[in-house]
Amino acid sequence: MEALFLAGASIQPLFALHHPPAPDTPDAPAAPRGAVLYLHPFAEEMNKVRRMAALQARALAAAGYAVLQLDLRGCGDSGAEFEDASWAGWLDDALFAARWLQQRYPAAPLWLWGARAGCLLAAELAGRIDGPAPNLLCWAPVTSGRPHLQQFLRIKLAGALLDGGGAAAAGGLADMKRTLDDGGMVDVAGYRLPAALARGLDNAKLTVPARPGRIAWLDVSSRAEPSLAPAAERWLAECRTAGHQVASEIVAGPAFWQTLEIEEAPALIDATVALLERAPVEA
Repeated sequence: MEALFLAGASIQPLFALHHPPAPDTPDAPAAPRGAVLYLHPFAEEMNKVRRMAALQARALAAAGYAVLQLDLRGCGDSGAEFEDASWAGWLDDALFAARWLQQRYPAAPLWLWGARAGCLLAAELAGRIDGPAPNLLCWAPVTSGRPHLQQFLRIKLAGALLDGGGAAAAGGLADMKRTLDDGGMVDVAGYRLPAALARGLDNAKLTVPARPGRIAWLDVSSRAEPSLAPAAERWLAECRTAGHQVASEIVAGPAFWQTLEIEEAPALIDATVALLERAPVEA
C-alpha cells in the first residue's frame, strides 16, 4: 500500500491510498484485472465505512485489482475544509483521480466504486470518463440525494430536541434550507455544510450511465429474506434496458455506515470480489 497526495493546477492536494495488484501468483495474474477508484460516503458515514473500505481494498488488491482510495477535498486527510467543498469540486477531484488510475494502468478496465452517496458521484462521473465505458461497483447506494441531505440535516434537529429545544426544532429544517438557499452555511454534527455542496447533493440522482458497461450492486441486510428496495429494482431494470450487464446481491450483515460502533460485514467483502471476478455476460 502506498500513501500519496494527488495535486493539479485546479485541484487541492488529495490524499489517497494506492493498493497495487498483488504480484503474479496462480490466483492473481501480474496484469491487473481492473483499476478501482473508491468514492466514499457523505459526512460521518465516510468514517463509519472507512474500516470496511480498507478491508475491501486489500481484498481486491490480493485478487489482482489495483485500488485507489480517495479522500475528496475537505474530507479525511485531503486539502481544504469541508466548508470549502462543492459537488462540482468533488466531481473534478474524482475525475482527476480516475485519470491518474487510467494513466497508471492503461490496459485495465476501470471500476468506479461508490459507497452510499459515493454512488451518486460514481454514476455522474461515468459520463465524464474518456476511453472505454467504466464499470460501476455500488455499495448500499443512495438513489436520490434530496432525502439523504434531509436525513443529514435532521441530525441537528434531533440534537435540539434532546437539549430541550423543541420550539427551535419545530421550524428548524425550513430555517436550515432557507440559510442554504441564501448561500449560507449550516453547522451539523461538527460539519460546516456549505450551500454549494448542499445544492449539489440535493439535486443528485443515481443516473443510468449512457455508455453500457458492467454494474455490480451490493447491499447488506439482517433480515431472514432480504430483497431489493423498489427504487433499486427500477434503477437496475433501467440499466438492463440501456444495455448494461447487471449483477446484484444482498448479503447478511449490519448497516455498518450507521451503527454506533465500527462494524464489519465479511460476507460483503467476499461477495464484492466474486461479483467483479464473474465473467461478463455475452451479449
